[in-house]
Amino acid sequence: MNEALKETLDSIKGFICDMDGVIYHGNRLLPGVPEFVDWLYREDKNFLFLTNSSERSPLELREKLSRLGLDIDESHFYTSALATAKFLSTQSPGCSAYVIGEPGLINALYSAGITMNDMNPDYVVVGESYNYNYDTILKAVRFVLKGAKLIGTNPDLTGPAEGGLVPACRAFTAPIELATGKSAYFVGKPNPLMVRTGIRMLGVHSEDAAIVGDRMDTDIISGIESGMHTILVLSGVSTPETVKEFPYRPQFILNGVGEIPTN
Repeated sequence: MNEALKETLDSIKGFICDMDGVIYHGNRLLPGVPEFVDWLYREDKNFLFLTNSSERSPLELREKLSRLGLDIDESHFYTSALATAKFLSTQSPGCSAYVIGEPGLINALYSAGITMNDMNPDYVVVGESYNYNYDTILKAVRFVLKGAKLIGTNPDLTGPAEGGLVPACRAFTAPIELATGKSAYFVGKPNPLMVRTGIRMLGVHSEDAAIVGDRMDTDIISGIESGMHTILVLSGVSTPETVKEFPYRPQFILNGVGEIPTN
C-alpha cells in the first residue's frame, strides 16, 4: 500500500461513503466491501453512507445491505431525500409539494411537515422515479409555469446499475426545465448543504474526514470544496480516462473500497 495513503487513512476519523458504484451495483455487493466495513468498525472510524439516490429510506437501505450480508444500523445512512426535506422545511415551513419520486422521498417530505399537493403546490420536487410519464411531466410543467419552485433531489444524470448506466434525477428534471425555461435547484451532492450535514452527523472536523465516491462531478468536487480528504474509486462511473477531463483531482484513486483497509 502507498505509504501516503496508509498514513492518511490512519489519521482520518470519519468517512462519508457514496453507495451506488461504491458499495453495490443494483443488488450486487462490490468486491472488498465486507472487509472495508469490518475495517471501519475495527478501527473505530465514524462513518456515514451518504447517497444522492432518493428512492429509499435509511431503513430500506439498511434492509438492502442486510440482504447483501452487511449489518449496519440505519443511523449510518443519509439520503438526498432527507436533505431535500430538511432544506424545504427550513426554507418554507409547512409548505406543499407536487412530488415525482418514490416512497423514500415522499415519506421524508411528509415526516418534515411538507404536505403533498397536486392542485397548487409551492414546490415541484423531482427525484428518481419508476412512474415517470407524460402526465407527471405535464402537471409539473404547469405548476412551475404558475409559480411553483422546481427542486431536484440531486444533479446526477445517470447512475450505475447491474446492467449498466440508468437515468437518474437530472434526466427526469431536464424536460421540465426545458419546457418552462426555469432552472431546478439541486439539493444533493455536490451542493455543500448535504455534505456539511454529513460532516456534522459524523461529529468530526472536515480536515479529519474523507469522502469516498465514484463520481468526480459530485463526490470528489464536494469533498474538495468542503476541505475533506478525497478518495475516488473506479468501481462505478469513473474511469482513468474520464478523470482527466476535470480541472481538479482526487487525493487518491483506488480500484475499489477493498483497497482501503490497512491491516
